[in-house]
Amino acid sequence: MKMGFFDTAYEGTPPWDIGRPQPEFVRLADSGRIRGRVLDVGCGTGENALLLADRGHEVWGVDGAARAIARAQRKARTRGLGAKFLVQDALHLGKLATTFDTVIDSGLFHVFSDEERPVFVRSLATVLREGGTYYMMCFSEREPGEWGPRRVTQREIRGAFRNGWRIELIRAAMFEAKVEGGGAHAWLSSIIRL
Repeated sequence: MKMGFFDTAYEGTPPWDIGRPQPEFVRLADSGRIRGRVLDVGCGTGENALLLADRGHEVWGVDGAARAIARAQRKARTRGLGAKFLVQDALHLGKLATTFDTVIDSGLFHVFSDEERPVFVRSLATVLREGGTYYMMCFSEREPGEWGPRRVTQREIRGAFRNGWRIELIRAAMFEAKVEGGGAHAWLSSIIRL
């Protein structure tokens, strides 16, 4: 993973930092599907995590970009919310030494190389309890053009989570972003750890 790139991106405001939670995660929260202790992996400046903390969840947010975590910590203090934000490599989540009922991922999975994906999936299994749900939104191959992160197919998602996981759903979604057109095509997945 290119941590230097992401930390540098937060010197300003990267296009994926829209200053509010992604609407897909608001809908998941509204529907009651997000349960228990929550980990936001690749949390950026924390908007999704803070939404869930405000709704009464115990939430941790982790990101490899120190600048993003510093912003998330400031937001939590300013809003009086108890979310815990840490600089942490997503490929080594076991170092957190705790487990969660739900893990959310808004735009992290698609940054991993083919070699990193199985490492990430094993890392994820160390922090998501059995029966817990991983909600992941990643760039879709339906997004035209070349800009932005690599595109991910449903087949790639199914391949990454074929052992020890059960895919509940993969459906079309949209990332909101500060780009021409206002967003990008995505897949939203609900994946259960067995």
